Amino acid sequence: MWKKSDRTCVVSEYVEKYPAHNSCQPPRSLKPRYEYQGNTGKMEGTTTFRSDFIPYEISQRPRKPKVEYQPNPGEIDLATTYNQDFNPYELQPVVPVRPKERPRAGSTKLDTVPTYKEDFRQWEIQKREIPKPDLSYQPPSTKFGNTTTFQDDFIPRGLVLRESFKPPNIAKQSDAPFEGVTSNQLSYVPHAMEARFVRAPDEYKPSSQPFMGFTTQRHDYQGLRGHQSRSCKPEHTAVSSSTPFQSRTEFRDSFQQWPVSLPQPHKAAEYTSPTANMDLSTTTQTTYIKHNIQPFVSAKPFSRPTRSPAPFQGNTTMREDFKVWETRRRDVIRKPEEMQRASGKMEDLTTFKAHFVQHPPQTNVSCKPLAAPLRTDVPMEDGTMYRTEFTPKKISACPASFTSPPGFVFDDTNESGHRFFRKVASHEKLAPGSNIQAPNAVAVMS
Repeated sequence: MWKKSDRTCVVSEYVEKYPAHNSCQPPRSLKPRYEYQGNTGKMEGTTTFRSDFIPYEISQRPRKPKVEYQPNPGEIDLATTYNQDFNPYELQPVVPVRPKERPRAGSTKLDTVPTYKEDFRQWEIQKREIPKPDLSYQPPSTKFGNTTTFQDDFIPRGLVLRESFKPPNIAKQSDAPFEGVTSNQLSYVPHAMEARFVRAPDEYKPSSQPFMGFTTQRHDYQGLRGHQSRSCKPEHTAVSSSTPFQSRTEFRDSFQQWPVSLPQPHKAAEYTSPTANMDLSTTTQTTYIKHNIQPFVSAKPFSRPTRSPAPFQGNTTMREDFKVWETRRRDVIRKPEEMQRASGKMEDLTTFKAHFVQHPPQTNVSCKPLAAPLRTDVPMEDGTMYRTEFTPKKISACPASFTSPPGFVFDDTNESGHRFFRKVASHEKLAPGSNIQAPNAVAVMS
């Protein structure tokens, strides 16, 4: 780490190679500077509203005087439009439609027996016996000795073989010889073919005019007169110095070699096979108890295809009862034409032919300029701002490459090895034969 000090190093390799010039000034920026201008005075509490506000005289709004309530003299007339316009009518009481109840008084006692109890006669119904036999469950004496419902109720019957109606797959051989005659051989009529027309090739006739060998570019192009352009690149001047180059760097001077130990490789442990035998027994083998169980035998016989000796009848209800109807193709329903077509001969005269007036064609005038070659006798101006205003700069060597920089005297050394040099006074002279400019300050690591 670099230690901070009060002294600053102004000179560097970039400053020595590219010194500042008084004649070249940096362009002035037109961008306004955003500088904060603080006001040390007391802030005025005035705003635009306070400064421009003009108070007006405000007077209270005159109140409307309240009028005292005075009751109207006289009595209130409670007559309404309904009372004035309504004509009462004489109404009679409504006669009820419901007849009057006549009390039925009798000396006999009321018989409260309904018709259902009087006419209903109960039949003697005996309890229906259940046809299901009373089967008492008896557990089997052997293990897995229970039988299924299918085994109990199934009655095995004999197998009936069915006769196959499929014809035997035997090739039928014919005694008649194979004719090998087709309809194409019997009906084909050969026709004579005409000879193919072959067109004779045209003879080559060479042109009587000699070959010019000119293209449109060679014929119409004529080069412009001008001088050969010169390179605007400045001449390269090699930087040379008589002093030998010292190949010393800050890393070589201040590097301290540390002892480094080689990493120790990790040795893997050797595999040793076990001496005892491996126990391959599992939990299932140790705890499993095997039972002697007989496999389940199905009482259902194997299903075999049933075959019948009777011949197959190919008659169906569809074939016997179905009757083919005579169908006719339905005619296309067409609407009557609204426009009647002309029956006479067509005149072959259209509206375009009857009213077309032919005008003589007018050729368009081309506005394109003529392709005339541009020629000028004035030589080309090859002068540029770079060529006229360019000033070659002298390249100086870096003072840090020397053991003792010319024009400077050693002053002090920092804790980190940073050496400081001070500029030689004006009365002191530099070493003879040195053409290097003396910088203001320089810092070299040793």
